[in-house]
Amino acid sequence: MRQGPLAGRYPAVATMVVLALVPYLALSAALGPITPLIARELGMSLQAMNVTAGMANAGYAVGTVLAVQFAQHLPQRRMLLVYGAVLLIGSVLTAAAVDPAMFIVGHVLQGLCTSLLLIAAVPPLIIGYPAARLRTTAVIMNVCIFGAVALGPVLGGVQANANGWRPLFWAIAGIAAGALVLSAVTFQDTPPNEPGAPIDYIALALATVGCAAAFFGASELLTHPFVDALTCGPLIGGLLLIVILFVHEYTARHPLLCVGSLVSTLPVAGVVAAICAAAASVSAISLTLTTLARHYSPLHLGLLYLPEFGGAVIAAFVFGSVFRTHLLHYFVLVGLLFLTVGIVLMNAAAPPTGPLTSVGSGLVGIGVGSSVVPALFIAGFSLRSTNVQRVFAIIELMRAVAAFMIAPVLLYVAADVGSNPDSGTRTALWICFGISVAGALGAIGLYVAGRVRPPTPSVDGWMSGERPGWDSPPLFARFRRPVERDDSCL
Repeated sequence: MRQGPLAGRYPAVATMVVLALVPYLALSAALGPITPLIARELGMSLQAMNVTAGMANAGYAVGTVLAVQFAQHLPQRRMLLVYGAVLLIGSVLTAAAVDPAMFIVGHVLQGLCTSLLLIAAVPPLIIGYPAARLRTTAVIMNVCIFGAVALGPVLGGVQANANGWRPLFWAIAGIAAGALVLSAVTFQDTPPNEPGAPIDYIALALATVGCAAAFFGASELLTHPFVDALTCGPLIGGLLLIVILFVHEYTARHPLLCVGSLVSTLPVAGVVAAICAAAASVSAISLTLTTLARHYSPLHLGLLYLPEFGGAVIAAFVFGSVFRTHLLHYFVLVGLLFLTVGIVLMNAAAPPTGPLTSVGSGLVGIGVGSSVVPALFIAGFSLRSTNVQRVFAIIELMRAVAAFMIAPVLLYVAADVGSNPDSGTRTALWICFGISVAGALGAIGLYVAGRVRPPTPSVDGWMSGERPGWDSPPLFARFRRPVERDDSCL
């Protein structure tokens, strides 16, 4: 079996995962203050920039499904090299862009390849090493995904303050190059997961068309009313296609995604908590960034959100200490509580003030770091570890839709509801508050309805791939007789 000189070396593989995930996740949060600079230099309208960002986010969402399909039929580590190479190409295209086409193509490739790398590289890091490494992997995942996003406003503020944008994009390209080099030196050839499995063309079509339409419709809200056919039609139609995708996967005889096996108390509660936390946090940060941009310089504004990064790092290390215990379940609930309090603080004045925003962003960082990835593990422990890739794909698809699509809708609410933008922002932030509370209450309600006492995961048994980390009772077990469910993916 062919392999690179650093194959199997955990530090090198973990560094590769970090470098693969950080570029796009940080960049997506850094674009706000530098978008006018890019638009002016490349001759793009702000609406065109908004659609570009929307299509890149759609690519991120679609990539989660494509990665699972590719892993079934193609050697995954070889595909990792392909994904890394295309990510580097996309990053160079955006950094060197001389016209809109180069920038648009490059940025969409960045979004697509980041999720392809996430779904292809992270599961082997989780289950390909001894259980003793799992704590470190859990911390790395949390810091990578949410630490990078939290640093985005600071990076964007620094670049906007310097009245430039290309240095940031070239730095992103350099990181992508590092990820590709590490992918090569840690290469360890592996066969496809299920070469005889049928290709799920229906799932691929529904995911691609649904995400592209929904994100396009949401991005058009910058300049069009919600009832306009150009926004309402694609947005609602795309969401319906995504719903149909999950129904299809639930009822399919050979599903690409293990939706049916996730329909039980613990994974559903985890998914509810994760998507509510993602939607509320990203929307709250986007809303306050937009309304405060009129009052602070880009650098000052970016620094106000630096506590979010600190909060995410703190949450990541605490998560590493509790994820093997029954406290994992309570940790997610506490995270949603921190998130809710952070949103309330940011909404305590209209417009939000600098000090309140800074403290609130720190609490939001703790909240989202304590809820999304931990909730993902709650869902993952409910299936065998051999299916962790599919669990990641489902949750990342739903998280991307919740985080990147609801934010534009709430920005539209902030701009068009109320007597002025500050009043509209307050209304939109109360919606974020409601989403966060709904996630906490929904998860608690599911535990009560399922007669669940938070269990301790059997991590060693789960890592062996022989059984789930715990037994998850059927949904609403308190109110009905247990029924058989599809365990083909357990």
